[in-house]
Amino acid sequence: MSILLTGGTGKTAVRLARLLQAANKRTILASRKGDAPAPFTAVKFDWHDPATFENPFAVDPKIESVYLISPAGAADVFAPMKPFIDLAVQKGVKRFVLLSASSIEPGGQATGKVHEYLVKLGVDYFVIRPTWFMDNFVTAHVQSIKEKGTIVSASEDGKIGFISADDIAQLAFDALTVAESYNTDKILLGPELLSYDEVAKTFSDVLGRTITHTRVSADELKKIYIAFGLPEQYAGILSYLETLNAAGVEEKIFANPNKATGKTNLRSFVEANKSAWKA
Repeated sequence: MSILLTGGTGKTAVRLARLLQAANKRTILASRKGDAPAPFTAVKFDWHDPATFENPFAVDPKIESVYLISPAGAADVFAPMKPFIDLAVQKGVKRFVLLSASSIEPGGQATGKVHEYLVKLGVDYFVIRPTWFMDNFVTAHVQSIKEKGTIVSASEDGKIGFISADDIAQLAFDALTVAESYNTDKILLGPELLSYDEVAKTFSDVLGRTITHTRVSADELKKIYIAFGLPEQYAGILSYLETLNAAGVEEKIFANPNKATGKTNLRSFVEANKSAWKA
């Protein structure tokens, strides 16, 4: 039996693929380009092109589990994801593991609707609801840290339990390989609550130079995201989520008993990736 990973070249899927390979689980990585690092099997798959939905099953008709990563930059993810989920069930897929977000409840916006649908289908499922990725500091924030020595946010003094992609991959691995499906969701958080001021202090300590936190409004942040290449609607969603941080939503989520806690703290993450921010 095989496991299909959508978003196959993304932050979590490649890490998950390595864990599955080490456990001798056959893994197929699906991506828009149909590329995958060796030694993994790759297949071309595009959420916005239903003609590609059959491709994974042509490569391997014995796919039993699917890791679901929603289409990048899309505000409405349910419309493209539902037809594939339905097809996968028809093809014999028994278990789905969905990557959602800490602030999105079942039935809510975006992946919340996918979460709700998986429950209604009656299939084996698990929904991972991570908070903000530490790994964003080596993607979205990398240039501002390297070139300007600052981290830009609209989160004000709000604290966040930043999580690493490694910890997300580990929980996804557990959910995909455990004998009896969890059939629930878990909020996934890092081991510590940090404001962006405290994040900047950690970067300063590890990098040996001053890194600051630049506070901007949600509208200003939206413009930055658009300049970064994100679609306007998606940029609006991300900037809005930062206003929730400012309002203390992530701090409340950190106290939620329905949670799992990753092992990676921010300092160890920055130390492991410090070459990414060399000025």
